[in-house]
Amino acid sequence: MSSFVQSRQPAPLEQALPPRAPKLPQRAEVLGVPLALTDYERVVDWIDAMVAARQRGYLTAAAVHLVMVAQEDREVRDAVLGATLALPDGQPLVWALRALGHDASRVYGPELMARHCERSAQSGTPIYLYGGRNQGALVQLALNLRRHYPGIQIVGGYSPPWRTLSAAEEDWVVRDIDRSGADVVWVGTGQPKQETWMARMRSRLQTPMLIGVGAAFDFHAGLVPQAPVWMQNLGLEWAFRLAHEPRRLWRRYARYNPRFIAGFAQQYARERRN
Repeated sequence: MSSFVQSRQPAPLEQALPPRAPKLPQRAEVLGVPLALTDYERVVDWIDAMVAARQRGYLTAAAVHLVMVAQEDREVRDAVLGATLALPDGQPLVWALRALGHDASRVYGPELMARHCERSAQSGTPIYLYGGRNQGALVQLALNLRRHYPGIQIVGGYSPPWRTLSAAEEDWVVRDIDRSGADVVWVGTGQPKQETWMARMRSRLQTPMLIGVGAAFDFHAGLVPQAPVWMQNLGLEWAFRLAHEPRRLWRRYARYNPRFIAGFAQQYARERRN
């Protein structure tokens, strides 16, 4: 971590009466998961308002995969429903919301991270990076972020092993994040692992915001290419990712994509009848 941790100047004393917690955006449910009806600018503003108010929360950029795993796994469902805010990361979720009559926009995790990092470089908001394939990949991510967003305050980072952390290791992570003084922890360990981690660790960490962004770490580190915008807009990002990582992703898409279509068709029919 010392290879990329950036020192932080002591913060001024907090005001006696910090601002109130910001109001949550309107939400609508897809297969029981409440998704925010918002856009990038309002989410970035909301994150900054949470930090300013010193309110603790966690945010997930939900893909179809996460929504469907939440149907089967109680721990994942509790973690998703416990999130302060869940965003429609996947284009099919946006289409589903629109089919239900809502004015929905996609808030894509990697793009959200990029936009907030750009603002953080100007505001001085300190960030911590938790995730990545290994420590070398995490260092590359930090280097890329510093190159693209000069002045960004990366105050710490850790790439956990794939196995479950021991109690002593989790205690170390808590101490390292709190000691860093980070206001935002970006979490990139993949869905749904990152959601259950945020739910479990939220009460132990002083950092105001934990934000799960899935594959954003790999994209911004330059390890995995992102789908072209036209494919994202057509809801074909899954096909692009499958072509590049077939052995890792084919079971996920074969299992959950058809189930999502069938499950939402039932929800849509029920709501039409009502």
